[in-house]
Amino acid sequence: MNHNTKIDFIYLSEQDMIRAGVTDMLGCVNTMEEMFGLLYHGDYRMAGPNNDSHGAMVIFPENSPFPNMPKPTADRRMMAMPAYLGGNFCTAGVKWYGSNIANREKGLPRSILMFTLNDPDTGAPLAHMSANLLSAYRTGAIPGVGARHLARKDSRVIGLLGPGVMGKTTVAAFMAVCPNIDTLKIKGRGAHNLNNFVEWVRQTYPQITTVTVVDSIEAVVRDSDLVTFCNSCATGDVSQYPMIERAWVKPGAFLAMPAATNMDEGMEQDDVRKVVDNTGLYQAWHEELPKPGHQHVPLLGVRFLDMIDEGKLRLEQIEDLGKIIAGEAPARTNDEEIIVLSVGGMPVEDVAWGTVIYRNAVAQNIGVKLNLWDVPALS
Repeated sequence: MNHNTKIDFIYLSEQDMIRAGVTDMLGCVNTMEEMFGLLYHGDYRMAGPNNDSHGAMVIFPENSPFPNMPKPTADRRMMAMPAYLGGNFCTAGVKWYGSNIANREKGLPRSILMFTLNDPDTGAPLAHMSANLLSAYRTGAIPGVGARHLARKDSRVIGLLGPGVMGKTTVAAFMAVCPNIDTLKIKGRGAHNLNNFVEWVRQTYPQITTVTVVDSIEAVVRDSDLVTFCNSCATGDVSQYPMIERAWVKPGAFLAMPAATNMDEGMEQDDVRKVVDNTGLYQAWHEELPKPGHQHVPLLGVRFLDMIDEGKLRLEQIEDLGKIIAGEAPARTNDEEIIVLSVGGMPVEDVAWGTVIYRNAVAQNIGVKLNLWDVPALS
């Protein structure tokens, strides 16, 4: 039998990704919602023994005899994040993730990301694509999916810590699903980032008529219907993570947390609903990390697992967003309950949004076709 052994794939630059729709936030939120349905029903695979690992990370030592080896500075990451996703996607892929907070001094983003999409049957590449926007939009979309199901319908006020890329995409996702938002409170470190963010909001969302720069986390949280922390900080010392105090939180608030967060005993109480984007993801981290895990991965979902170890929480009290979206667990049940969502980030999200963008690119003849081989030299 004669087989066609030729393999071509497409390369998509960042500009190609934009032309193919990577910045369509409502489309991304809808795609993530579809992905959660597959996640809940098990039609996916990620790495690790429980198929739920975030990825595999290269860790650098504090002291090395090799002068050129990178130092473990803040946000220094080299990570491969592979996944398979079924359903209408039926693709596999891997995001390669290089990150260093010192990149900003060179005029570069903190993270530089690439994503390769593959045929899950043969493993052949379908596309190799710039992934900074892919990653940013899928990350921001998850708080949007959460807000669609868990925020009050009349939510008006966003409180945001961290006016960076993740802050922009999270605000964009909130705006895509909560039409009444008209107020934003924001806290950041430097005037330059804050001014850029405020200008971006004014140009992009004129319906946000009140934008206030505040000087404390308490001011971010108080009276906000939607709260999100999108800041970066060093891991290791939990006391340095931004804190949420129960006394600050408005009844009925929805808090979506894709970054370092700590919480006081009031927020640990049983009447605060604790939701995660994928229970298995945090269980995988819990198995992989030294204890307490929150020192090493600063997300609230990791803290929830530590609370189980401390006898403060039972596993069945941690709610799964996919189960809520599937209609097998309640969404918001009243206007007073406080709901916290931990957003961990999963490579199945990159596969989902990357597949949609790849198919858009093929349909619109976007990107550069590259040849892997006509006939493999070794077979």
